[in-house]
Amino acid sequence: MHVKRMNGNLFRILAINGCENLRLNYEVVDQLNVFPVPDGDTGTNMKMTIEGGIQEIINVQDKNIFEVSKKLARGMLMGARGNSGVILSQLFRGLSKGFEGCVSVDAIGLAKAFDKGVKEAYKAVMKPVEGTILTVVREGTEKMLAISSSRMSINEFFKEFILGLRESLQNTPELLPQLKEAGVVDSGGAGLIYIIDGMSKALEGEVLTSFNVDYTGGNEKQKFAGEAQGDVEFGYCTEFILKLSDENNNTEFNEKIIYELIEPLGNSIVFVRDEDVVKVHIHTLKPGDVLNIGQQFGEFLKLKIENMTVQHNETHDIEEEKIEPQPVIVKKPEERKKYAVVAVASGEGLVELFKELGTDYIVSGGQTMNPSTEDFIKGFDTLNAENIIVFPNNKNIVLAAKQAAKIYDECNVCVIESKSIAAGYAALGMLDLSCELDEIVEDMNKVISRVTSCQVTYAVRDTEIDGVKIKKDDFIGICNGKIVTCRHHRTNTLKDLMKSSDASDKDSLAIIYGVDAPKREVTEFQKFVEKTFPNLDVEVIEGKQDVYSYILVLE
Repeated sequence: MHVKRMNGNLFRILAINGCENLRLNYEVVDQLNVFPVPDGDTGTNMKMTIEGGIQEIINVQDKNIFEVSKKLARGMLMGARGNSGVILSQLFRGLSKGFEGCVSVDAIGLAKAFDKGVKEAYKAVMKPVEGTILTVVREGTEKMLAISSSRMSINEFFKEFILGLRESLQNTPELLPQLKEAGVVDSGGAGLIYIIDGMSKALEGEVLTSFNVDYTGGNEKQKFAGEAQGDVEFGYCTEFILKLSDENNNTEFNEKIIYELIEPLGNSIVFVRDEDVVKVHIHTLKPGDVLNIGQQFGEFLKLKIENMTVQHNETHDIEEEKIEPQPVIVKKPEERKKYAVVAVASGEGLVELFKELGTDYIVSGGQTMNPSTEDFIKGFDTLNAENIIVFPNNKNIVLAAKQAAKIYDECNVCVIESKSIAAGYAALGMLDLSCELDEIVEDMNKVISRVTSCQVTYAVRDTEIDGVKIKKDDFIGICNGKIVTCRHHRTNTLKDLMKSSDASDKDSLAIIYGVDAPKREVTEFQKFVEKTFPNLDVEVIEGKQDVYSYILVLE
């Protein structure tokens, strides 16, 4: 059936189908990233961003396309993760602005709305780069502005739009040499096409999801996890009731994270969920570790720990009970400070390190999981300060941090563009809060400009970048965002990395090692550095970070 005009209800259906199409294909998008490292990638970030918007409209029944699109855009704004997610959220924000004053639109109105979206997406990036999602959506939209007419159906619009988007996507390697060298097209543009293609499929009757059911399976559900491998002999029966934070509520993915994190710590694991409240039960020898994990996802309403070694007749199961949600009020410190500091970090050692350096609130995240706009706002809400200074510590998180700063109106928020853990570590080490904000920003930028940041991780696919041949599962050495070496043995990668850096011109080196770096290897590398670069003062820090075996900070 050909549709001449699209109203709010139809737009909602199309958006849900578009989201579902990306969800089914986001891993394909992840694999298009230029750098072959195991990061939280473009497809993942775009999927989680649009899912945040869909949660706002999943049960909305409104014929007004502006009202529906506004709710979708708001949800995407708060759920935006990574550069690709922020750009996607701004595209849909502009689209919503284009629908203002309309109950429904025809093909011409839809083209004009997408043009508004393109303009908003470009505004989100300080220095737009062509050959990215921005180019793809701009060129696709320009085509539709030229050919759309009052006679064109919405079905025809989406079919022609997809053709234009795909043509532009195929040309992205000609605009970005990095794409051509890696043999891929732009991942953000590919993710957008999956969304638009899903919207087109809905118009042709190809429904990819059930529209009246929440992605998480409804508001009430239970999830009973299997026992962890190996038995815990007595130990502690640990139970807690957790009120999920807004960004984790109604998100299946985050529940899976909780289980995956606590599963190695014990057995007899049970989840009971009622709307935004989760009850967790586990038998464990490390109850403190379990509680630390739970606290990352919300606030405790109730918790209980019983020693089963003493009371060994404790049952391994808990009875299901109806949990009555209780309001949780965030209590800010009574005293209002001039400055508060927020930093992004993951890994127990790194979190403690940044706290020791004076951070007031840690936003959990980094390479493998970029935090959302709402994650930052949640942190801001726990603080009482005239100025909040934010260190994103990852180039793919800066936009989300800036977006949060832009919409937060309870105080002034300043984002320092620390694009790596190394930059954040060095800057925080020199942070002087007795200065005025302008001086602080200037000093932090100077410190960051002098830092050399190096990382070691493993390759997820074969490729060649900047003349470096990369084989899957070998170890990659990255210096200031550029891959400089790839070797079969990690120690050789570390040595190559140091020799390729400007270590001879630096005064100090911090070696931050991750969970997969053995102590013997760390010690061997430290001795190599001290012998080869006697000019460096070496500090070794256990960061316990994932993904990157080593983070090196040269100052």
